Amino acid sequence: MSQPLLRPSLWRRLGQCLFLALFLFLFIKTDYAGRDELPWAVNLFFRIDPFLALAAMLAVRMVIALMLPAALILLLTLLFGRFSCGWICPMGSMIDGSRLLLRSRMKVPNLPGWKYALLLTLLTASFCGLPVAGYLDPFSLLVRGLSFALHPAFGSATTSFFTWTYQHAPAWLNAITEPVYAVMKTHLLPFADKVYDLSVLSLFLLLTVLGLSVLESRFFCRSLCPLGALLAFLSRYSLFALAGGGEDCGKCRHCRDICRMGAIDEQRGISTAECILCLDCLSQCPRSRIHYGLRKNGSGMQATDLSRRGVITSLTVGALLPLVLPTRLLTRNADPLLIRPPGALAEADFLCRCVRCGECMKVCIGNALQPAWLEAGLEGIFTPRLIGRIGYCEYNCTLCGQVCPTGAIRRLSRDEKQRTAIGRAYFNKNRCLPYAAGVPCIVCEEHCPTPEKAIKFREAAVVNTRGEQVFVRQPYIAGELCIGCGICENRCPLDGGAAVIVTSEGASRGGGKIREGY
Repeated sequence: MSQPLLRPSLWRRLGQCLFLALFLFLFIKTDYAGRDELPWAVNLFFRIDPFLALAAMLAVRMVIALMLPAALILLLTLLFGRFSCGWICPMGSMIDGSRLLLRSRMKVPNLPGWKYALLLTLLTASFCGLPVAGYLDPFSLLVRGLSFALHPAFGSATTSFFTWTYQHAPAWLNAITEPVYAVMKTHLLPFADKVYDLSVLSLFLLLTVLGLSVLESRFFCRSLCPLGALLAFLSRYSLFALAGGGEDCGKCRHCRDICRMGAIDEQRGISTAECILCLDCLSQCPRSRIHYGLRKNGSGMQATDLSRRGVITSLTVGALLPLVLPTRLLTRNADPLLIRPPGALAEADFLCRCVRCGECMKVCIGNALQPAWLEAGLEGIFTPRLIGRIGYCEYNCTLCGQVCPTGAIRRLSRDEKQRTAIGRAYFNKNRCLPYAAGVPCIVCEEHCPTPEKAIKFREAAVVNTRGEQVFVRQPYIAGELCIGCGICENRCPLDGGAAVIVTSEGASRGGGKIREGY
């Protein structure tokens, strides 16, 4: 009998590499590229995440059409088993890759019941008003770590290196490095240098997930991943599965020793819930006793390792968390400096739909969108907020609405975006130069992007710092024209805090207030 061209486990590794390459390609394409349109479905991996889809739909108690593609993963899991974790998931691929550096030196007991408890707790909490599913979702963890920390660091380090070679290297070396830099700038590096709040925390969480492999291979997937728990539960009923040799294997335990998920028991029975179809056992079985095919009745069916008491406890904790942590009070008395992106839904609906993926912040041209900390309560961590002193909302940009996978940020046309208010600016007269020092300054008005300037002037007689009476043009905000883009705050020439501050007053949320007269 002829041998297969590649062993099954090699096909799986090839599949992992292809899906990881697709993920990284879409990740890099989640950026401004010279036009206000993204030709790629950059949020694809979030839209096929059934855990995030279920959590978001439970939170808003309605079907979210954008996330319906996740049903395809559920259907394929019911047919073929938990293949998504072993073939598609980029976090799983990176965890497998980390095994080359982090060999497991400890043996800890398998704790598969933990992930089921977390799944039930998070879904119940979402339904009851505390949507925090994005904190443990593998795609969200991975994209936040890459977007807020690793990709900006890579871009900064690369630019610094090639800047040094351009300034100090001989001409023959520049003839090599400059074309290389041009290619990297076009295809790999961020469009602009960016900085993010919570970058250290995001990187720490990602490295922790990868570093847990020191305890046990794929520890996060085995014990903590709520997406894995959902797919594991469905895999118990899959039509196809791996089956072991059982008593025919004699004393051989090789398959059990190499299983990265601990899915094979002492009798060489393979748990369909824990098996991620890495196919190592199928490829390396010395007697070829393991095969993949239609399941026999009950084969591979094991308990979910979560007792009835555990189920009740998880449901109770999920239901009580929103009551014990009543942070939704902040949605009624919100921080006035908490400014959401243009097109953001009303705060309660926004928090329910937002999966903390970081896509909108990565694609923001002006680096204005930053991850929130506790400004919107516990469930608001990692949600986007505009900080005018760091960046501003580009007048012609609609990218954040294009990348949002759940509709927490509505997709706006350019005309809608330009007429949608996200806040309103105010002057601090104790700091503004024309008011406080009698010094002429029109920087904020020069940069105001609205067709009819939202910053206007009144001429006034004031006493300057030398005690002289002078006439200066003092700026003021025409509230009916201001859209709160933050460019005036960003461009204010004062050191430290700006003299003009944008607040969330007058913001249009959920398709409400639109600025007229343009």
